[in-house]
Amino acid sequence: MPDASASAPSAPGPSAPGPETSGGDSPSVGATIELEGLTKQYPGSALPAVDNVTMDFKEGETVILVGPSGCGKSTLLKMINRLIEPTAGRIRIGGEDVTDMDPVRLRRKIGYAIQASGLFPHMTVAQNIALVPKMLRWPSARVRARVEEMLDLVGLDPGEFHGRYPRQLSGGQQQRVGVARALAADPPVLLMDEPFGAVDPITRDHLQDELIRLQRELHKTIVFVTHDFDEAIKLGDRIAVLRERSHIAQFDTPEAILTNPSDDFVSGFVGAGAALKRLNLSRVRDVEITEYPTVNVDDPLQDIFDRLRSGGTNEVLVLDKQGRPYKWLRRGDMMRAKGSLARAGTLVNDTVTRDATLRDALEAVLTDNTGRVAVTGRRGAYEGVVDVETLMNSVHELLEADRLEAREAQHELQEQRASQTHAEQEGFGGEAKA
Repeated sequence: MPDASASAPSAPGPSAPGPETSGGDSPSVGATIELEGLTKQYPGSALPAVDNVTMDFKEGETVILVGPSGCGKSTLLKMINRLIEPTAGRIRIGGEDVTDMDPVRLRRKIGYAIQASGLFPHMTVAQNIALVPKMLRWPSARVRARVEEMLDLVGLDPGEFHGRYPRQLSGGQQQRVGVARALAADPPVLLMDEPFGAVDPITRDHLQDELIRLQRELHKTIVFVTHDFDEAIKLGDRIAVLRERSHIAQFDTPEAILTNPSDDFVSGFVGAGAALKRLNLSRVRDVEITEYPTVNVDDPLQDIFDRLRSGGTNEVLVLDKQGRPYKWLRRGDMMRAKGSLARAGTLVNDTVTRDATLRDALEAVLTDNTGRVAVTGRRGAYEGVVDVETLMNSVHELLEADRLEAREAQHELQEQRASQTHAEQEGFGGEAKA
């Protein structure tokens, strides 16, 4: 947890955007990042932690740094905002060389989100998010509006969460507030160091979906560190697979790495089941989302029973007071209702958003044993369902595409070998005649 006594501009938790991003109403978009020969050599170490790394990140893209523990990926990330000073090399953001810029001024252009959120425990949610805008002397009304906007952006009800303290939040809620704080002053660059690594798998999936949604709206340049290759595939426009000392093994799109890993080291990260991993490249929004019969938790039991009996369906989805999926309810469950839905039906264990991957959706369907998964929007509101048949059809299409690609590659290889053999025979015949 950050030291409350630390000066806010230099603390690693909240980034401190400066006058460049504080005044206008027009939101900033991403900025290019160029790393040239970036190196970090710690005193007393025989080898550098990061060795001569040169990379370019495009404006508005999400780049994932993935590699084994100790390969220097977090060190590389922290050199971009100079929480760790490089020993050698250059850093350019938006074309501006920031290597020798005052590091506090540099961090005013960069958002920073870390594992376990790094929220100040003695401040409310609103105070945490407002910290940097207040430092920049934004007008009070603008600060209040920005806090409300940021909470809504990350899917938290401002009225419910405004006055809470970090200890009163779940891990996933804390991470959302951490992202809101990093974005509060609208920096063009967002650095994220394993921000979802400390939460449970279901919460992590939903946080990943939220980040995808946010990026679609904001178009920041995001550099994201993870050790989880599945997370890298899901989130990244491009992935940099790093060896020891952050040497680049492969820097390409997720699909290119899955289908054509550069060597055995990268293949080790891809692992088995590359075809199934490609389900992380497709989103729920890419397949058919269908309607499903719904009722509200406050509806009279007789109305729900009549809906089940006359609606041509054996099951309905019960929505809570906020319109979120609550329970799957079958006709037979009504016999156990006894005047209340509290003991009737099966709780909805998991949902997915339109930004979830097809792999997330398939896992949710198989875990829930209902043959379908509810799709939700902002703040968990119900939007429809995706069924197992739709998902399995997508799996079969991917597998068939992989088989076709493999056959084409084999055919091309055979043609190359035949051509090479023919050329060798022609050459041998020419030598014999001579």
